[in-house]
Amino acid sequence: MELQPPFRKIIHVDMDAYYASVAELDNPELRGKAVAVGGGGDRGVVSAASYEARKFGVKSAMSNVLAKQKCPHIIFVKSDFARYKELSAQIREIFFEYTDLVEPLSLDEAYLDVTENKKGNPSANEIAREIRQKIFDKTGLRASAGISINKFIAKVASDINKPNGQKTIHPEEVIQFLEVLPVNKFYGVGKVTAAKMYNLGIFVGNDLKKKTLEELSLLFGKSGLHYYNIVRGIHKSEVKPNRIRKSVGAERTFRENISSEIYMLDKLNDIADEIEKRMEKSNSKGKTITLKIKYSDFTQQTRSKTVGQFLSKKKEFFPIVKELLYQDKLENSVRLLGLSFSNLNNNIQEPVWVQLQFDFND
Repeated sequence: MELQPPFRKIIHVDMDAYYASVAELDNPELRGKAVAVGGGGDRGVVSAASYEARKFGVKSAMSNVLAKQKCPHIIFVKSDFARYKELSAQIREIFFEYTDLVEPLSLDEAYLDVTENKKGNPSANEIAREIRQKIFDKTGLRASAGISINKFIAKVASDINKPNGQKTIHPEEVIQFLEVLPVNKFYGVGKVTAAKMYNLGIFVGNDLKKKTLEELSLLFGKSGLHYYNIVRGIHKSEVKPNRIRKSVGAERTFRENISSEIYMLDKLNDIADEIEKRMEKSNSKGKTITLKIKYSDFTQQTRSKTVGQFLSKKKEFFPIVKELLYQDKLENSVRLLGLSFSNLNNNIQEPVWVQLQFDFND
């Protein structure tokens, strides 16, 4: 089955090693060196790594200790979110020179729909090239881009020629591209689903394509139709200039592992204060509260509870936090605790600039 026009022209712009590149921009002595951005000390966690550091196996969410083991000469620098936001705003201004259909995914990446654009340029490939050059001229930072008929394929394409490159998957190339794409690269296929697919002998798109809709529905339930469509290049998610906030959360990583539930409750009390502030700031209330626990061996556990009414005040939800903490015996000492609200009442649409933040306060 061939894809039928009309086709959208979607660009996914992804900054190259953004946080680390900003550090190098502000301190040229770091250029060409293995750099990791994140909290300091042995209790810290890498939030971003330069390409030089990645060559040694350093990646985000890795502990500083492990990063040092893999790359003894690595240089750690502190996060500077004010600076990241400043440069991100400059980059976004460039996007809006071409289209108002801009969907930011985070501070360093966004989708653009340039099917109809302000420049009247029919070539999405040329627009992506211009945008990348303008970003470099204005900020000194490099970006990569993927261009195709929908968001999913554009995002996959943006990784192909990184760093400082771009890749276009033209409409006539989509089917062949998807047939050889590993299934773990498909939108909506996480680690658990990928493992299940591997066990079923499904490794690339063509393997997935051989399954009928009935077979996929039987194997994967409601997701079966999604997998059936996406391997055929059908992904109708539009570029959304405004995204609805789905959750509000905060977390803390501790300098020392903690074992006392009383001490944990004290820390959760502080996190709950922050949650209350964020709920108020975003004018949100939620029905589902989740406790996140990361143990000293880096295994992670979540405990959630959904209630019948919307909550936002600490005095309303903190008894549930206590209940979740004492729900089961802790498996080990704890290095991180987090709280989040989901199932929100928030119908107010706002640009969501998602950022990975590591807080190392005691």
